[in-house]
Amino acid sequence: MIPTKLFGGTGHRSTRIIFGAAGLNNATPELIEQTLELLFQYGINHIDVASSYGNGECEKLIGAWMGEHRDRFFLATKTGLRTYQQAKDDFHTSLERLKVDNVDLLQMHNLTNPDEWETAMGPGGALEALIEAKEQGLTRFIGVSGHGLNAPAMHLRSINRFECNTVLLPCNYPIMNETGYAGDFNRLIETCRQKEIAVQTIKSIARRPWEDREKTRTTWYEPFEEQDDINLAVHWVLGHEDVFLNTSSDVRLLPKILKAADSYESMPSEEAMKELAENRHMGLIFSGNDTIMKQSV
Repeated sequence: MIPTKLFGGTGHRSTRIIFGAAGLNNATPELIEQTLELLFQYGINHIDVASSYGNGECEKLIGAWMGEHRDRFFLATKTGLRTYQQAKDDFHTSLERLKVDNVDLLQMHNLTNPDEWETAMGPGGALEALIEAKEQGLTRFIGVSGHGLNAPAMHLRSINRFECNTVLLPCNYPIMNETGYAGDFNRLIETCRQKEIAVQTIKSIARRPWEDREKTRTTWYEPFEEQDDINLAVHWVLGHEDVFLNTSSDVRLLPKILKAADSYESMPSEEAMKELAENRHMGLIFSGNDTIMKQSV
């Protein structure tokens, strides 16, 4: 069973592994059934999805579980639209797909582009739709997610702009060796600790960009494949005690990620991670100007 931890100031004890439902995109019915069984087996009690995952299909698949299992999961979704009406309509469509009257968490998806940030946070922006949804009891909490090297800096702006309950951003060994990113990430962590804001992380098992290699997974980055490598990558992220780890956007990797988390005892040494990085030719999956929307985790 995966250990639980208070999810920021929400009062919910979420498993430190959060199921990233983007992984259900294009999964077979058999694999979808096996996935639910795995979640039960490891005690996973938190699902994260988004309206854009599989053009809404992932929400529909989660919705098929909710009639019988809604009370077993902290349920989170996201909208990537930036104006009030767009975000509101998008969220209500999500509720229909999920077959629920409300969710636990609604997030602004990948809010890292400065111009989009100004739109979402300004008059008639998406933030107004999230706040309204919370006031109406359609969501209990609101948050923000982000991809790219400027995610922690933009999240710091966001949590200083509104009463934010959660943030979501990348965390893996290569990106945390980028001095600027690591500095902003650590400042974000400290601020979130003070404000009781939950920190979710993504891209834990990213190995490197695909570049010219054949794409064999539904992840937009090339992931680790071997169990020992996934163990190190997952254990390294879990060694950051303030964070939660969202699973990969290829559900076929879920058993290995859960197995790795189940065996976690302590953070791997710097020497072990350097050796992994060298032997597996790890690389940064974001460029310096990468603020485009990445829809998978």
